[in-house]
Amino acid sequence: MEESSRSVPAKTKPAKKKLSASAAKLRLLKRLRCTLRYENKAWHSGAQLVAGVDEVGRGSLFGPVVAGAVILDRGYRVRGLRDSKLLPAERREILAERIKKHAIAWSIAAIDAARIDQINIYQASRLAMKIAVSQLAPTADYLLIDALRLDCELPQIPIIHGDALSASIAAASIIAKVERDRMITAWDPVFPVYGLASNKGYSTPRRPCTASRLLRCGTLPFRRRY
Repeated sequence: MEESSRSVPAKTKPAKKKLSASAAKLRLLKRLRCTLRYENKAWHSGAQLVAGVDEVGRGSLFGPVVAGAVILDRGYRVRGLRDSKLLPAERREILAERIKKHAIAWSIAAIDAARIDQINIYQASRLAMKIAVSQLAPTADYLLIDALRLDCELPQIPIIHGDALSASIAAASIIAKVERDRMITAWDPVFPVYGLASNKGYSTPRRPCTASRLLRCGTLPFRRRY
């Protein structure tokens, strides 16, 4: 008797889960190396006081956008600098103190929600950066900026993913992030239902759903309307 042949269905591999845009960006940032390569190019061109510039809070629903500017000391290396989004809060706090202690100059500037609604978040981010740069003492003679170009006469280079590639921009990102988190957390006891201490004004799938909904639809003061 001949055995009946049966076709065995081929095994199919489970489909890979598609990464969200934010998750894909974080994966990319983790692969990048934060160095002094851009700073060295500026120094070799004759610049003496190279400032890194960055902003935080651009995608938030609440509160200000905050910019930092930092001129690192060529003779002192602050170890562990990288994009502030990749660092735990405790590590950011430690690094922020080291940056402020050892930098030649540092500055922080904030643009509040009302002004953001007047001029839009892009222009508010550029304005905060420009103010932070103007407050540096001594004054910078060269700028390394995360992705943007500023309306000023100083030589400057906008660097895509600059906070993950340039030590100076990473330093600016860290001090700005620590300051903005402090500002937002200070409002948490006043508006405890919004969860500001944990979500920092952002609405993402990883944040508490209730807080996210309230931030999107609530009447929270200082919530951006743009």
